[in-house]
Amino acid sequence: MNSAKVWTWSITVALGGFLFGFDTAVISGVNGIIKAEWALGDVAIGQMVAAALYGTVIGAIFGGIPADKFGRKASLIGIGLLFLVSAIGSALATDVVMLSIARFIGGLGVGASSVVAPLYITEIAPAKYRGQLVAAFQFNLVVGILVAYFSNYAVDAAGFGDNWRLMLGIEIMPALLFLVMLFRVPRSPRWLITKAGEKEEAMEVLRIIDPGTAESEMAAIEASNTTKETVALSSFFTKKYRKPIFYAFLFALFNQISGINAVIYYAPDIFEAAGLERSSSLLSSVGIGVVNVVFTMLGMFLIDRAGRRNLMYIGSFGYIISLGAVSWAFFSGNLSGAIVPVWLFVFIGSHAIGQGAVIWVFLSEIFGNEVRGLGASLGSATHWVFAAIIGGNFPVLASTFGEGPIFALFAACMVLQLLFVHFLMPETKGVDLEELQRRLEG
Repeated sequence: MNSAKVWTWSITVALGGFLFGFDTAVISGVNGIIKAEWALGDVAIGQMVAAALYGTVIGAIFGGIPADKFGRKASLIGIGLLFLVSAIGSALATDVVMLSIARFIGGLGVGASSVVAPLYITEIAPAKYRGQLVAAFQFNLVVGILVAYFSNYAVDAAGFGDNWRLMLGIEIMPALLFLVMLFRVPRSPRWLITKAGEKEEAMEVLRIIDPGTAESEMAAIEASNTTKETVALSSFFTKKYRKPIFYAFLFALFNQISGINAVIYYAPDIFEAAGLERSSSLLSSVGIGVVNVVFTMLGMFLIDRAGRRNLMYIGSFGYIISLGAVSWAFFSGNLSGAIVPVWLFVFIGSHAIGQGAVIWVFLSEIFGNEVRGLGASLGSATHWVFAAIIGGNFPVLASTFGEGPIFALFAACMVLQLLFVHFLMPETKGVDLEELQRRLEG
């Protein structure tokens, strides 16, 4: 296997994850500034934040369509353009409507990238290293979150704390880099065979990946391609694909009802509710980013060794304990010291090693070649629908009910996730994509 080439392509495509993470988290540092500058209420600020989430839902639902029709690479280039336009528009916004539109465009890129980037990496990765390579997308995502948090803190520490345009406009640089680097990656061999009929180009890519297995890989892909044309949506929701659809929906649902995006989007606000000053809350948000990166790296190391289910067990228990502790702190009023930040760090670590490391790997590998685009769109769209619901309503819910009941509900939902992992979730570690297709489609 040509490890250097495969890793280079995977990391390049995974830069879409960096932009995903940066775009998701950077808004957390400017919510309060924009709210004061434009005199916005809780509903208005929540909907401005949620504008990106509404875009992610649409991007996720429809992201698989251009990925199947025009290819994974062409779609990624389009996604890079969406990020660039969003960053420029956000920095130049003159009112909350313009800012919301710019964030909606960025959300389209986030949603589509959560479908297409893991798809591409899954389709070029050998089974033995597939978990690590696809998890590189998640690693870049959490690095993007960390950089966004640190960027916000650095701008504030430098005396430009009210310059939210600078905070949001910094995304222009990585968006441009992503676009330039994409032209150096090849098209997906599985897409070339099953959708474009370009077998010669596909064989060239397979030989670069691993000359020793190129012929057998080509034969396996062709044998699995029982449907020679794009599967219609009506045919997708049939008994044949029932199992992977069921697993994808539940997995993506649990990812969001853990409360992860509420914490990512509103970390400074949660810390301020726990009694921290603004500068301390921004610095604590950087701590969240650091923990996220460290435990995502650990998850990447373990995912092809310990397996997907074992990581989900660890994450589920960590979720339940940490969310319960945060809820208790708010209920009891025991908010002195760093008790809430510490338990939120445990929560983020639990997410990073469990759901964070596994979700994009699992969603992109449980569907067969002919429906992988549709399946990934389903899982990603489910993820973002619930992210929009939770992210868009968290400020109102927090001001109405308080943080204690909300975090208690998140903890209860994670008990249900633990039951899902124990009784239903299949292990996909080290299994060839075509073999997984046979198992899950019967």
